[in-house]
Amino acid sequence: MEANEERATPARAARGTVTQLLFGQLSTHVVAAAVRLGVLDRIGAGTRTADDVATACGTQPQATLRLLRALAALGLLTEHEPGTFEVTAAGALLRNDTQDSMAALARMFSSPVMTRAWERLEDSVRSGEPAFDAVFGTDFFSHLKGDPELSQEFNTAMSQGTRTAAQDVPAHYDFGRFTTIVDVGGGDGTLLAAILRAHPAPRGMIYDTAEGLAQAGARLAAEGVADRVTLETGDFFAAAPAGGDLYLLKSVIHDWNDEQCAGILRHIRQVLPADGRVLIIEPVLADAVRPDAPAVIYMSDLNMLVNVGGRERTRADFEALCAQAGFTITGLTPLPAPDPFVLIEAAAV
Repeated sequence: MEANEERATPARAARGTVTQLLFGQLSTHVVAAAVRLGVLDRIGAGTRTADDVATACGTQPQATLRLLRALAALGLLTEHEPGTFEVTAAGALLRNDTQDSMAALARMFSSPVMTRAWERLEDSVRSGEPAFDAVFGTDFFSHLKGDPELSQEFNTAMSQGTRTAAQDVPAHYDFGRFTTIVDVGGGDGTLLAAILRAHPAPRGMIYDTAEGLAQAGARLAAEGVADRVTLETGDFFAAAPAGGDLYLLKSVIHDWNDEQCAGILRHIRQVLPADGRVLIIEPVLADAVRPDAPAVIYMSDLNMLVNVGGRERTRADFEALCAQAGFTITGLTPLPAPDPFVLIEAAAV
């Protein structure tokens, strides 16, 4: 009997793995509902009963208790005694009033604008093209441009998603040797502000669309570096601004196909001084998936496929891409785990 049970264990574990994966999307909806209802904000830093939370949120008490218990099972709350809950460290990241909040990221990645194309993942796998365009009748970034409120939410989500990298990047590269750092597609300046705070000598420029720059002024002022940064509106498919000796591209290259990325890099190559550098900040996929590889990188790769038509890349992919645009890679610096990003430095050939 014991031998039979031992032989059954791997099969049971395998079934458990598949079941957990199938229920993964339900967990996302639980988190999304909690954020949109403001459940974590209502509990705050103390403890509250499910009835208190229901009253504060205007929700049905029994259903609220069931939601809170699901959040506890996911590690976002602790139920100290029946019906009384406290927010965990992970759950606190989903409050809107914390400095390191991920609430906008949660809202964005659970929004139909991000999830509906995933329902047609198989179509993208068959065609190699994003499903988003077919679902929404336009490409992802044009859709954002047509909805200012959604565009602002996206900018906030991207800022929240950049904060870990913003903590790690400044200490892992010698930014102080440059005069002007141009953050291409830099959004609200979360990363550039962190770099400039850590390195007082350089000045900065953020080059992005008007929509991308909409929150930059407020962010830079709040970070105390507004007087060191110029905001430049433009299209990186058309040109790159002159004047920099270091050009940053964080989470830009993975949004686009190889031809588009080579075009972005060529524009930078045209204005880059001889001693200038490009710093691409992206995950770098291994040539084969390692057993301990974080699944989130590969989920991001498929998200790029279905929503924008981009991709995550291996080192060989980055080398080939840089070579197309007249660059050679001069260094790769992984950021500390669990940060998935690698600093890829390139110089003009």
